[in-house]
Amino acid sequence: MAENNNDVIIEIQNVEKHFGKIAALQGVSLKVKRGEVLMIIGPSGSGKSTLLRCINMLEMPTSGHIYVDGMDVMDKKTDINAVRAEVGMVFQQFNLFPHLSVLENINLAQKIVRKRSAAEATEIALKQLKHVGIPEKAESYPSELSGGQQQRVAIARSLAMNPKIMLFDEPTSALDPEMIKEVLDVMVALAREGMTMVVVSHEMGFARAAADRVVFMDQGLVIEEAPPDEFFTNPKSDRTKMFLSKIL
Repeated sequence: MAENNNDVIIEIQNVEKHFGKIAALQGVSLKVKRGEVLMIIGPSGSGKSTLLRCINMLEMPTSGHIYVDGMDVMDKKTDINAVRAEVGMVFQQFNLFPHLSVLENINLAQKIVRKRSAAEATEIALKQLKHVGIPEKAESYPSELSGGQQQRVAIARSLAMNPKIMLFDEPTSALDPEMIKEVLDVMVALAREGMTMVVVSHEMGFARAAADRVVFMDQGLVIEEAPPDEFFTNPKSDRTKMFLSKIL
């Protein structure tokens, strides 16, 4: 059972995920509070992205429980599409439809999932494009945008669905260095507006600027978690210290 605590919006209980003989997640337990920004860091292959994908069931956990806003996402009776409608996800790749304009890309899911009229969807899309700082790109096509602009469209598309939670899976890793800041600025602004966010990223500047808590994962395990100041200045685990020494 999920803990009856209205502050907790995501609760992960002892989640395991196996791919054949490989244990991608080994008994991971975490809680995320409403309005909290949780940043997950760790070496490649540590299970960070797998954990994120389990939250909205893009990967089916092998065992354990995950509750999103009180709904057990692993219960067969749970309407997983209803859960996904509340959880926006931004990937490394932008996943925009190349044959649709920016506006059409943002409107599509609004009309299909949220059942909004074309006029309402467009009004919301334009508002979110302004939110991410590119209102002038509404009629452009993805091929006419920089990588940073495409990622901001992907964020606007998620926000247009009015999610309660945003998941970011290394959203800047496919970008040129000069484009990273424009995406991180949007994410920092979202955090300050109180959006619940779980972010897998190597951008330590974002962790310091916007995260409430940093989780370090390795080999499918949560090794350490702490507020950013404490995490970066006084890590407890030798494995965390070794990792930080290589990236800071």
